Amino acid sequence: MEKVRIDKWLWAARFFKTRSLAKQAIEGGKVHAEGQRVKASKEIATGTLLTIRQGWDEKVVEVIALSDQRRGADIAQTLYRETEDSIAKREQFAADRKANNANISHERPNKKQRRQIHRFIRESQD
Repeated sequence: MEKVRIDKWLWAARFFKTRSLAKQAIEGGKVHAEGQRVKASKEIATGTLLTIRQGWDEKVVEVIALSDQRRGADIAQTLYRETEDSIAKREQFAADRKANNANISHERPNKKQRRQIHRFIRESQD
């Protein structure tokens, strides 16, 4: 096998649960091949660099092997290799996101906190 459609490969490599989800991600601009936006029918070969954005994460992977059949997760992971820069950036971004969310309270302020907020606002307006 020399070339495979990118939507089939993304599905076979288990980046997306269905081919239609892979196609939607490609059409939505969340998948780039060699830095260029692609169509679902684009054929990729081994050695192609893909940038895949899923949720908060952005992965840069190199295509090592081709497949158009969905197999087990252990086999799917042999189809690609994520670059070390991509891994480092994802881990750093996740750590930053975790640190920022640690300070955020998702509860409503109590009476004392509301008074402090109002006092702060009044003082900043003066």
